[in-house]
Amino acid sequence: MREEQKQPSLKRFFRKRWVFPAIYLSCAALIVAGALWFQAGKQEDAGEDNVAKNGTAQQENPAVPVNEAVENIAMPVLDPNAVQVKTPFYDDNASEQEQEAALVFYDHTYHPNQGIDLVRQDGKTFDVTAALSGTVTKAEKDPILGYVVEINHEQGVTTVYQSLADVKVEAGDTVKQGEVLGKAGQSEFNKQAGIHVHFEIRKDGKPVNPIDYIDKPLTALTDKAEDNAGTDNANASEEKNVTPSDETAPSEQSPAKETEQTPADENTTAPSDHEQDQHDDTSSYKTPDASIGMARA
Repeated sequence: MREEQKQPSLKRFFRKRWVFPAIYLSCAALIVAGALWFQAGKQEDAGEDNVAKNGTAQQENPAVPVNEAVENIAMPVLDPNAVQVKTPFYDDNASEQEQEAALVFYDHTYHPNQGIDLVRQDGKTFDVTAALSGTVTKAEKDPILGYVVEINHEQGVTTVYQSLADVKVEAGDTVKQGEVLGKAGQSEFNKQAGIHVHFEIRKDGKPVNPIDYIDKPLTALTDKAEDNAGTDNANASEEKNVTPSDETAPSEQSPAKETEQTPADENTTAPSDHEQDQHDDTSSYKTPDASIGMARA
């Protein structure tokens, strides 16, 4: 009798509407809890493995690249205080006296110095180092310039080292800032400088004054190049706007229609020709077109 009474009670229990949903929810909760527990345990194991291999899990992403990104341009010597500028950079906007000091006389011609020439105060040789980290693209001896090393850097920047007595790197080498490239020596191109190193910085192939960018990052060169490009575009736009008025100026100043029958008008052009000759004479001031980096025998 008791067994017969139990069976109807169980049937009545399972016939209730909330029984099966409750069972389903309980099973789902158990499955989710088990999955979360398994995933948490797996992450803990992975963390323990990283600590065991590297000593700390934070060593997977070191901050070394961040330090390299802010590398500033340095003087190409081990001790900047031991050297001085013998021949400065030729600046088109400098005074006449400063421009004369930046000329190099070679082969009966004056050449504008496209870098700076560094010498020791005692006239002795010294180690020449890389001003920036980069890749060596050229390391060879030139009969006029001495040993020449060129290094490519990021953002279209190239550094050039000339008048070296020897070299310790080869084309294709990756060098770090401050690494010794060779010894300072003499060159046929600039004998007046004695033992020296000729140092250039080029942005997209155009030389800039190295003194303006020592202890500054490459972004300073990029910003300067963008400013110069904007100035050049503005000047070109102004020249285009001025050209039409310049062409009409002679007709406005000289009444050619009223006096074209008199011979005296023909003589009115003589002063302008004479003035043009004087302008040609004064414009023949030293304008060397050769550069240090391009001189060859």
